[in-house]
Amino acid sequence: MKGAFKTSRNFSVPFSVWAFSLSRTRNTEAAMHKDEFHLKFFMCVIQSRQLVRTPQRTAGEASTSSMLIPKPPPKTDILKSLDAMDDPDTVGSIPVFKTEWIMTHEEHHAAKTLGIGKAIAVLTSGGDAQGMNAAVRAVVRVGIFTGARVFFVHEGYQGLVDGGDHIKEATWESVSMMLQLGGTVIGSARCKDFREREGRLRAAYNLVKRGITNLCVIGGDGSLTGADTFRSEWSDLLSDLQKAGKITDEEATKSSYLNIVGLVGSIDNDFCGTDMTIGTDSALHRIIEIVDAITTTAQSHQRTFVLEVMGRHCGYLALVTSLSCGADWVFIPECPPDDDWEEHLCRRLSETRTRGSRLNIIIVAEGAIDKNGKPITSEDIKNLVVKRLGYDTRVTVLGHVQRGGTPSAFDRILGSRMGVEAVMALLEGTPDTPACVVSLSGNQAVRLPLMECVQVTKDVTKAMDEKKFDEALKLRGRSFMNNWEVYKLLAHVRPPVSKSGSHTVAVMNVGAPAAGMNAAVRSTVRIGLIQGNRVLVVHDGFEGLAKGQIEEAGWSYVGGWTGQGGSKLGTKRTLPKKSFEQISANITKFNIQGLVIIGGFEAYTGGLELMEGRKQFDELCIPFVVIPATVSNNVPGSDFSVGADTALNTICTTCDRIKQSAAGTKRRVFIIETMGGYCGYLATMAGLAAGADAAYIFEEPFTIRDLQANVEHLVQKMKTTVKRGLVLRNEKCNENYTTDFIFNLYSEEGKGIFDSRKNVLGHMQQGGSPTPFDRNFATKMGAKAMNWMSGKIKESYRNGRIFANTPDSGCVLGMRKRALVFQPVTELKDQTDFEHRIPKEQWWLKLRPILKILAKYEIDLDTSDHAHLEHITRKRSGEAAV
Repeated sequence: MKGAFKTSRNFSVPFSVWAFSLSRTRNTEAAMHKDEFHLKFFMCVIQSRQLVRTPQRTAGEASTSSMLIPKPPPKTDILKSLDAMDDPDTVGSIPVFKTEWIMTHEEHHAAKTLGIGKAIAVLTSGGDAQGMNAAVRAVVRVGIFTGARVFFVHEGYQGLVDGGDHIKEATWESVSMMLQLGGTVIGSARCKDFREREGRLRAAYNLVKRGITNLCVIGGDGSLTGADTFRSEWSDLLSDLQKAGKITDEEATKSSYLNIVGLVGSIDNDFCGTDMTIGTDSALHRIIEIVDAITTTAQSHQRTFVLEVMGRHCGYLALVTSLSCGADWVFIPECPPDDDWEEHLCRRLSETRTRGSRLNIIIVAEGAIDKNGKPITSEDIKNLVVKRLGYDTRVTVLGHVQRGGTPSAFDRILGSRMGVEAVMALLEGTPDTPACVVSLSGNQAVRLPLMECVQVTKDVTKAMDEKKFDEALKLRGRSFMNNWEVYKLLAHVRPPVSKSGSHTVAVMNVGAPAAGMNAAVRSTVRIGLIQGNRVLVVHDGFEGLAKGQIEEAGWSYVGGWTGQGGSKLGTKRTLPKKSFEQISANITKFNIQGLVIIGGFEAYTGGLELMEGRKQFDELCIPFVVIPATVSNNVPGSDFSVGADTALNTICTTCDRIKQSAAGTKRRVFIIETMGGYCGYLATMAGLAAGADAAYIFEEPFTIRDLQANVEHLVQKMKTTVKRGLVLRNEKCNENYTTDFIFNLYSEEGKGIFDSRKNVLGHMQQGGSPTPFDRNFATKMGAKAMNWMSGKIKESYRNGRIFANTPDSGCVLGMRKRALVFQPVTELKDQTDFEHRIPKEQWWLKLRPILKILAKYEIDLDTSDHAHLEHITRKRSGEAAV
């Protein structure tokens, strides 16, 4: 406790008073009721606020203990090292960061002064996309954090050309309440003037006169190409302005070079070099909401619906929508259908109806073409279905509804992360640094040369124009290709009639229900049937496996499951160890040769118990794979779990509504409790997506001083024009600092300044229809798991039976960094904190400093390492995949 009383704390208590309260607590805590303990401890805290406060920190600054972050390895900054977090020390199994990781005063001062004397302009150009405002907000606040001046450029490039009031300096408060707004608050416009040199000359003049030499452009490939052209001409433009006497020699010298960083904002996801562009996930949310609504009316009337979605040159929205809703057919420009597609389509629709389905869904990208380049329109498809099959058919063109609405949690976090990275790239830029674009690869933010990405994007269009569709598909990248391959398997391949010589695979759900579980089951079952396997489904997890609650699943058994939340099979937390005899007997009875376990931490620990049970029961020597599915996102071996995105969006939507109510009443602070067990993923990411002032989690221990610092931070905030607060608390972040305790503390400390409210979200986080991300992720995970299973069963076939006893025959399938990988459950044991049911290393902890910076806390941010650009390689025939 010695180090807990440094005078650099925001709030200090004399040791005698504190020691007295602690000794009294230790002697009586075990005997007293928890609520009584909280009350006594709370009274001690209230009394202590009258005591000495140190002047070294200003009100609103958080104490050191709550802001400690491990210094990242030499890469670029915290966003560059999501995969490399040092193990913290532990005290009583609680992780505590080493003191030598704290930045020195000089390093922190350098971070805070990195932008002094520099100016950054941010603009949004081209088509609007949800999430652009999150990026603008991050650029403004992180720029101000580093000491730079940040300017809004209203109406895109047109505002840059026109100057005047279109270019205004931004403040911290001017980007408040932007996160939940769709579109772009600073406006966007198509600009013909900027395409001409005269227009770019005027734009250069407007920037030079304001001392702006750093430009962040949020837009599509056309907008980013224009920015690169602007940068390449910069020296000549300055020279012309000097000759014309419009700028002085001193101004030209100070603005000798222009740094450009691009963020890709496009709902079409048509920019090569990034897995996702800002706005794509939100557009998918709008589409899926409509598809789910249409499905109910289509079933009622046995109708066929043709839905046209955006995507003139890129079929990503259409492709992912088809996977997310289980569509019968999809038309995309990169992969035109075969010449006899009319026959194939009609046969497919009639087969679906024959199997008992009451509806058909066909998804069409607006740029869909056949192999001769002729457009395939939604009306053409409707007329074909009516003429050939006589089905009642309707067309729905979604149009600009896809661009509207509130951005999803994914887009808010993506925009925020990219905005932070953009500022770092700008401030680290030199005259020799090429214009770069901030991209997403897996769960990592990376920097890529802008024009390399633009060139590959143009190559896709060129390949399609030349009817080289296979090449166009490869240029779209691995993620796009994987989506296409899974779609083709699920929609176009007929399951074999005969199962002679097939294997038997069982599928089950374990743990708490999570949205997306059903999509994973559907994908697993259907891929298994396509491979000629016999697929069984197990009800109620390991308990059902022990009781023999097992039945065979056919193709139609899982029909319509993709969009349904919860667990249709039923799921329980029961572990298998106590029922090994019954489970072994049923494995033999039903001839189960492989097991796909879809669930959370219990699924993982159940897998470990199965591995241990192999020593006693040979029947357990069958391959198994765990697909992480839990809202807590706490399964070792995977950065993401199925269901976590849906829970995150539920929390985010609730926080939006709460913030709105607080904005109406003024001076109100809400304390929200989230799920997650000991894992703070939901609280942290929801805090980042909703613009929270603080997020309390178990992984980052906090003290009463930190709570006091947060209260004082909110007190200072109430003096500004932003008179509301939002605080998130993970349900098990601290045994004593409960939601009620924090609510009471905030209520007492905020008297006369703000009032407090609390809200426990509870099981609503586990319910609801799965998001597009969870549907798509679950579908691909199920397909990959079953492909692995088929190979592993064949590999384990010995002497007329399946016998799998190697470590790699029991795996967790998870996303790590940039790929889906299989990892033996036994190898993950050392990476697991079993007491608290969390992985020892969690990549998202590296994002917590961003949350605190955006909430205006004084924290330590390492910006000492310069970034190194990565490069993309165009995948041509004969070249290896990158």
